Amino acid sequence: MKILLVQPPKPEKALGGEDFSIFEPLALEYLAAGVAGDHDVRILDMRLDHDLDSFLRGYHPDVAGITSYTVHVNTVKRLFQLIKAFNPEIVTVVGGHHATIMPEDFYTPCIDIIVVGEGIFPFREIIRRLEKKMELSGIPGAIRTGNSTILLHQGDRNTDLDVLPFPRRDLTADYRKSYFSEWMKPLASIRTSKGCIFRCQFCALWKLTAGRYLTRKPEHIVEEMGTIEEKCVFFADDESLLDTKRMGVLADLIQRAGIRKRYFLYGRSDTIVKHPELIELWKKIGLERVFVGLEFMRDTDLKLIRKGSTVENNAKAVQVLKSLDIDIFPTFIIRPEFDRRDFADLRKYCLDLDLNFIGFSVLTPLPGTDLYNEVKDRLISSNYDYFDFFHTLISTTLSIRDFYRELTTLYKSSRSLKNRIKLMRKYPLRELPSLFRAYGDFLKRLDTLEQDYTVDFGKS
Repeated sequence: MKILLVQPPKPEKALGGEDFSIFEPLALEYLAAGVAGDHDVRILDMRLDHDLDSFLRGYHPDVAGITSYTVHVNTVKRLFQLIKAFNPEIVTVVGGHHATIMPEDFYTPCIDIIVVGEGIFPFREIIRRLEKKMELSGIPGAIRTGNSTILLHQGDRNTDLDVLPFPRRDLTADYRKSYFSEWMKPLASIRTSKGCIFRCQFCALWKLTAGRYLTRKPEHIVEEMGTIEEKCVFFADDESLLDTKRMGVLADLIQRAGIRKRYFLYGRSDTIVKHPELIELWKKIGLERVFVGLEFMRDTDLKLIRKGSTVENNAKAVQVLKSLDIDIFPTFIIRPEFDRRDFADLRKYCLDLDLNFIGFSVLTPLPGTDLYNEVKDRLISSNYDYFDFFHTLISTTLSIRDFYRELTTLYKSSRSLKNRIKLMRKYPLRELPSLFRAYGDFLKRLDTLEQDYTVDFGKS
């Protein structure tokens, strides 16, 4: 069978996303690995190649599968409409995070099957039955919805990450040089774990594994690492460092195997503070950058979102990483309730941290989170195109115009000139003009984001 797997682009009005990073479509590469031995499977990454029509006409797939985060929901449904318009006989399958959290959003005639949960083995069974012309409703866990869409819920059947095949990275060969995160390019991704033991109010990832932290054996990870050609590797985990003993073993095995790469991973500030020796060990084998969700400058705010860490931990973690000359990718959350004083205090706090790179996002009540359940009745928009971590979905204390002016100023003035220059030196000189253009376009869009509220939200 001919199987097309699609990574959707972000909506036109969404901000962020592939503007500054594009990670390889690991979920699709895993799906392909489950069926590619017996079928013709192709991956279309529409963040880099927007011509779906030409692809359909040149390939004529039997099955089309698309993955989706919340911000992609409307885009994905439009893509399926185009696919069905091209050929109504193409079997359409949706999966991914949002399909798992809120499958009912995909109850539409243009989608035949919704896969909830880890999709590799369910997708393999779907293809097997289609090939043999067997009833899909006979798959264990399958439910036929009112509009004839099949909902395939696998529950917790596949929790052993080591039984999963290695992702088919060869199917994204034409795109691989374009996968990046800021200056780390080309960048491969690898999954070493899934889930989280913490209960952050704004996150739904821990719910997908019922609060468990699932891990792969270090030996299995090293084996896969040996197949990755890129020098830069991103650990696409919900949280990479929780099992510190396992990460120590993994670092030792990577070193013994003679694998030398530049690593980028997630780490909680409290883990970094409690285990500086682990971070030092990883630095020795190539750890270059750590994504740390500092979130807030006040303990009261950290407690409100149930982060489980403290401002003191955050400051100490920054110092640990600085002492090891590891780049810090810190992020802060902007609450809609922030007033001018809050923005001013956060600017000063960031300047005092003396960081080269800082990310800010607006507190976003994603479906499936405890936060969403608490505020869903007072959302000012339910349009998924705006669930991008920059559009506020909750009324702001400041006017919308002033809120985005303050956020734009925060991006412009939360780092010293010295730190900005340090960051620029990480990029090849030839890439600086395009970097300046992209950042300038981002700031201009952020500063005018208020206009979306006048046009699409029906309020100023």
